[in-house]
Amino acid sequence: MAVGATLSAVSRRRKRGPAGARSGAESVSMAAAADTEYMRMALELAQIAADQGEVPVGAIVVWQGRVVGRGRNASIRLCDPTAHAEILALRAAGVAARNYRLPDAELFVTVEPCLMCVGAVIQARLRRVVFGCADPKAGALGSIADFSADPRLNHRFVVEPGIGAAEARVLLQRFFRERRER
Repeated sequence: MAVGATLSAVSRRRKRGPAGARSGAESVSMAAAADTEYMRMALELAQIAADQGEVPVGAIVVWQGRVVGRGRNASIRLCDPTAHAEILALRAAGVAARNYRLPDAELFVTVEPCLMCVGAVIQARLRRVVFGCADPKAGALGSIADFSADPRLNHRFVVEPGIGAAEARVLLQRFFRERRER
C-alpha cells in the first residue's frame, strides 16, 4: 500500500536537529520521508488487522531512531477492549526499552487515538503522536477533545495529524462497508 502524495500534513515538521547538521530544507525533507515510511508501516499493520476481521488500525512506536513497538487492533481476537493498536505498540516498546517511560519516543498511528490510548501516551511520556485520519466519534487529539496540551494534565506532546489520512480513511471505509454488506 503506497502512502504517496496524499500526505497532507508533511509540511508541518518537527524541530530540527543541532544547528549546522543539515540545511533546514534538507532536515524537513528527511523528516518527512521518515514520517511517511513509518506511517506506511502502520498502514500495513492496519491492513493485517482488517484481514483478521479487526477494525483496521495500525501503530508503530519509534524510539532512538528505530522501531521498537508495533501493534494492530486485536480487541475482537483477544476478547480484550484494551487491545487497541496503540496500546499493543506501547507495550512492546516498553519491553524493548525496558522502561514504561518513553520520553523521546514517537507514535505513528493510522487513526486518531481514543481517550484510553491518549491516556497511555501521557503515561508513557511520548514526545510526539502522528496520526492519519481523524476519528470524529472517539478521537481525543482534536475531534471530541484535545488532551495533548491540556494544562490540567502533567504531560504535553506534539500532535501531527493527516499523514497518510486518505489511505487510512479508505481502509476504514472499506472495512465498515464490507461489514454492513454481510
